[in-house]
Amino acid sequence: MLRKSVVFGLSALMMAAAQPALAVNDQDMKFHTTENLYHICNTPSSAAEYVAASFACRGFIEGAVQYHDAVSDRKHLKRLICYPKTATVEDGRLAFLAWVQKNQKNRKLMSEMPVVGLVRALAEKYPCD
Repeated sequence: MLRKSVVFGLSALMMAAAQPALAVNDQDMKFHTTENLYHICNTPSSAAEYVAASFACRGFIEGAVQYHDAVSDRKHLKRLICYPKTATVEDGRLAFLAWVQKNQKNRKLMSEMPVVGLVRALAEKYPCD
């Protein structure tokens, strides 16, 4: 997952450098709740803030998964997510979006910290045996 994300990140960075600057303000990018993360990760490609939102979403997912992997490997803690080596950040994004679609009416889940919702979604998609 890390290698693919590095390649993706470098490619995206080069594409972003070629794009005109976007007017994205702090109100557009909130990471207070799972619902906030959903709106960021579900930004349509036609929206002016799509590039920034896409990078923010993917960066959030990559950071959360890297932290999970580092803590569970180094501290011998139980893994919550057991994704295959072939899984990509995009796979994680799609799993998160699908999980929110199933749970969007649950105000308790949508109000949780976004990392909790993301891990719930990824654990459902990639459970550990």
